[in-house]
Amino acid sequence: SSLVSRVQCRSVVCGYALQNSWIPKIIKKRVCTTFVEDSFSNGALCQCGGEREAHGSVALGDYFSTAIVNRWDSAQHSSEYPTDAFGELQFTGASKRHSYFLRLSWDTPPSMVYTLMTAHWGLPLPNLVVSVVGGEGRTKVKTWVREVLRQGLVKASQSTGAWILTAGLREGVGRCVGEAVRDHATAASSVSLNKVVALGIAPWGLVDHRQQLVNPQGSFPAKYYVKNMSQDSCCLDNNYQAFLLVDDGSVGRRGGTEFRAKLEDYISHQRTGIWGSGSINIPVLCMLISGEASMLERVDLSLKKSMPWLVLAGSGGLADFLSDVLDNLSSAPVVQSSGEGDVEAGPSVDLKDKVAERVKRHFPSEAESDKLVERALSIYQNRDFITIYHGEQEGPNDFDTVLLKALVGASKHRASADASPYNEELKLAVTWNRVDIAKSELFNGDIHWKYEDLEDSMTDALINDKPQFVRLFTENGLNILDYLTYGRLESLYRSVPDGTVLYHLLQRRLVERLGTAASENLLTQTFSFVCYPTNPFFQVARVLELLMGDICQPFYYDVLGLEQISSKRRALRHASKLLRGECLYREKRCLFPWASLFVWSVLQNRSEMATFFWEMTGESVLSALSGCKILRELSKLEAEAENKLSMKELAQKFENVAHDMFSSCYRSNESRSFTLLIRKSPVWGGTTCLQMGMGADARLFFSHDGVQSLLSQIWWGDMKRNTDVWKLLLTFFCPVLCISFCYQHSEDDEFRTDTLPPKRPFIVSRWREFWFAPVTAFLGNVLMYFLFLLLFAYVLLVDFKPPPPSGPAITEYVLYFWVFTIVCEEIRETFFLGTMTMRQRIRVYIQDVWNNCDLTAIVLFIIGVICRMFTWSYGFGRDVLCVDYMVFTLRLIHIFAIHKQLGPKIIIVGKMMKDIFFFLFFLMVWLMAYGVANQALLYSYDPSLERIFRRVFYRPYLHIFGQIPVEEMDVGKQWDMPCTDNVTLIQSGYEPCRTQYSNWLVVILLIVYLLVTNILLINLLIAMFSSTFSEVQANSDIYWKFQRYTLVVQYHSRPSLAPPFIILSHINLFIKRIIRKVPSIKIHHFVLQLRGKAANKLMTWETIQKEDFLTGQNTIQKSSDSERLKRMSAKVDGVLKHVTESRDFDHRLRALENEMEYCSNALSWIVDTLAQGSTFKPPRPPPTSRGTNENIKPALR
Repeated sequence: SSLVSRVQCRSVVCGYALQNSWIPKIIKKRVCTTFVEDSFSNGALCQCGGEREAHGSVALGDYFSTAIVNRWDSAQHSSEYPTDAFGELQFTGASKRHSYFLRLSWDTPPSMVYTLMTAHWGLPLPNLVVSVVGGEGRTKVKTWVREVLRQGLVKASQSTGAWILTAGLREGVGRCVGEAVRDHATAASSVSLNKVVALGIAPWGLVDHRQQLVNPQGSFPAKYYVKNMSQDSCCLDNNYQAFLLVDDGSVGRRGGTEFRAKLEDYISHQRTGIWGSGSINIPVLCMLISGEASMLERVDLSLKKSMPWLVLAGSGGLADFLSDVLDNLSSAPVVQSSGEGDVEAGPSVDLKDKVAERVKRHFPSEAESDKLVERALSIYQNRDFITIYHGEQEGPNDFDTVLLKALVGASKHRASADASPYNEELKLAVTWNRVDIAKSELFNGDIHWKYEDLEDSMTDALINDKPQFVRLFTENGLNILDYLTYGRLESLYRSVPDGTVLYHLLQRRLVERLGTAASENLLTQTFSFVCYPTNPFFQVARVLELLMGDICQPFYYDVLGLEQISSKRRALRHASKLLRGECLYREKRCLFPWASLFVWSVLQNRSEMATFFWEMTGESVLSALSGCKILRELSKLEAEAENKLSMKELAQKFENVAHDMFSSCYRSNESRSFTLLIRKSPVWGGTTCLQMGMGADARLFFSHDGVQSLLSQIWWGDMKRNTDVWKLLLTFFCPVLCISFCYQHSEDDEFRTDTLPPKRPFIVSRWREFWFAPVTAFLGNVLMYFLFLLLFAYVLLVDFKPPPPSGPAITEYVLYFWVFTIVCEEIRETFFLGTMTMRQRIRVYIQDVWNNCDLTAIVLFIIGVICRMFTWSYGFGRDVLCVDYMVFTLRLIHIFAIHKQLGPKIIIVGKMMKDIFFFLFFLMVWLMAYGVANQALLYSYDPSLERIFRRVFYRPYLHIFGQIPVEEMDVGKQWDMPCTDNVTLIQSGYEPCRTQYSNWLVVILLIVYLLVTNILLINLLIAMFSSTFSEVQANSDIYWKFQRYTLVVQYHSRPSLAPPFIILSHINLFIKRIIRKVPSIKIHHFVLQLRGKAANKLMTWETIQKEDFLTGQNTIQKSSDSERLKRMSAKVDGVLKHVTESRDFDHRLRALENEMEYCSNALSWIVDTLAQGSTFKPPRPPPTSRGTNENIKPALR
């Protein structure tokens, strides 16, 4: 019900937020509407505290009714009006960020106020609320109380993310709390700056200079100026983040406790965490400092609602009275006495007398002592919810532990008998994110934790990003296989905070599934994704499919029963049908729990959480690369620069982890590390490390020597890597030479025993080893491609005959067949390789730049061939083929990317092409500006579009390269071109004459244009090229190694023969794969499927390597300077703690000395008295003293 009320309040607030000045429509103030005369003011004042003149005519009109009223009451004698004081508050002269303030009636619903503070003001949700009661007015606060507030309360609140509630005025305890918050905010980091919220709840009529806050339209901000800030006053404190100014219609009177108590009670029923996802309600603790006797009622009423209290003994006033009663009367009996009509338990007469005695001692001036005694007895009966804190003796260092024990002690009395006594303490530690308390108090080996005790806290820690607790629970008995079901994983995705990129992606997929009809209603809801009854698993699968692309199979499709459905529309229908059913899959255990949690944390960009889950998941190298891939794709969709940067940094971190982890594996066992790269993963949708690294753009990973060694091994096949290229080229013309090459046969791989080819004769074996090597296919394709370009050039230049029936020539028909075989190979690569769907194949093909180049060349060739067959389009067809020849020739650039020296240069050229586009933009702007102005100044009238185009664009472009027709542009030079000023002739095409009077401006513009283009822009282009060259050249080796993988994969999958002979390979492949169903052996070079013992063996080996890697990382981290400083700081803190304890012991020893001295003197006096008396005669003389007090004191010391 509390969640529903919060949703309703939030919807009201968000609904009114669309209008201007929406706060006065829902928040009211109180104005006294009945003048009740104060008998002590001679009719000048009302009992509300306001003057007669300040009351309206309505308040003064009803004399009869006011005459019979004895006491002014806010509920009866004041009325509500729209509030006129709200908005932001700026303290003039204080370098403090703006605070929020609101004037509100005392009976305003606390749910509305809490929602306004969290949703509209943006205050962070509290993990703890400490309401400081008492210490108001101008009473002096004791020094040790100041230290408790500064070193204890505010420091503990900062570590727990708490709200501190006080009166918020610059007096008493409120001022001390404000100064403590200010000092800690100055010393703390920016991350923890917003964790402590100081909230002031003060009576509106008590605030000084409150008229500066009044503005019916709201103040943004209101200027609040106060003189003499060093003295105590009832002015607002500038160190508070927000102020609630409670208005009951009175002036100059303290109060507002009723609304504050209701707000505390409401907050105590709200859940902690994001969207109330925590495992407990928000803990609220009232802290009593000093206080007056009138506050007994406040304490009693809140105790009856099971509100815990922390009383600072020794702070004076009511706090000392309660500590005296509870400490000294704790052993007094409480008997069950029942009289007529009284069936409740009542205190004994002796206890009542003792309480009455202490009331008179602490409050001697109070007239109604009987009521105070009754209140005190009622409080005594609820003493289990009160914790006495002797701050003067204990010190403020462990105040957070004191708060925890106070709340835990109260919660134990509220909890059921079946609940674990440590559950509440654990939930509080999780809420406050105090893993140190949990380790020292709860997980020290004395408590046996059950799975049921950790389940809710684990969910809280996951949703609210507390990875240290997740690690702690995992190490102390929580089985992740039992915990993570698919239903719980769905709930984790439902808890994604709004505003994140993942939330928006899930929302889009939800709209996509529900259709456009439901989208409008969905997007208008406040909690559109969180509260909508939906199945987020399908949306998550769709989001992962978007981010991972076609690298792996879709996630969770097997859980939803969609693995056999390739159509998007059918999948949407099946998901909708599944949602309407019982969703039985939610009770099943998650198949790969650590990997699923890793993906969940990576999608939310949670660095520490994702790192821990990576440590726990299997397939560590592939998992790190997958995290890198997801984060880099998410960063492209993220709009905020800070989040985008953090995603890129975390992605780079995972790439570095993958690189370092694979280095550890490669050093351990080279053969197994190669298998690791090409193993087909069941966890990550059947992908491999190489495929995921390519998709993640992991250049650093591909630059590793182990990855390059595997690529070289695949590239050369069974031939030696030092084989000369000229020998391979010579073998094409004399195939017998392949027998003379040196071959290397790798040792039997323990993971490939089922994929070894059968033994063949020596010559056949050598022949296959030569032709099956990718380097052979590459050299053959290069050689034949040069022959293809020569044939193409010969046809265009020498043997391009007219259309049929005169042509084409035989050489041209050969060219047609050659291109046909190239097209066949492109079709084979696109549609007959891999296991992806048709849509995925086409998308992958189009994404490659060089595939687009091939597609363009083929399309242009087809157009050119068709056009050259007809007389009317013969010339156009030849032109198209000429352009097509250029495209085919540019394809050579990609072929030579395999070369170690040429490859990086090709990358540099590609990067520079992007720089040229930016340069051309600036050049075209300046060129157009100069060209139009120059043409208009030279020729007053010239309607010829051809001349305009040439002189506006083409001629200024030639100026850059030094071709400047001075005689045409300078009228002082002789120009032989005949011209005319006749408009008719000019319109018919004659050359117009130049304009004489403005030619001086033409010369100036020419000078400026040449200065800007030839000096400024050209040098800018050179600087851009130099920057690009330096950047790429520094990482040229990494770039080249990354590009090399694509080429190796391409030629590894190609047939041995090159076009046009490749048609023979296509026929052979068709017979073997389609007719004879012979599986491919070469496919296992890049994708290897492991099952059974082989898969377990590799997984175990990789896990051992990961443990060694993490151990090494921890050793390096512990030896770092920062960790040494942390350990030294912890030791210094321990020494200081021992010194403090020794001082405490010294203080106790001195007190013991005084007591011993007093006892010794008393005993001496008794002995002397008895010795002098005659009534009693001892049987023996008194014992002699073995030492004096002076001897005792050194012994005690």
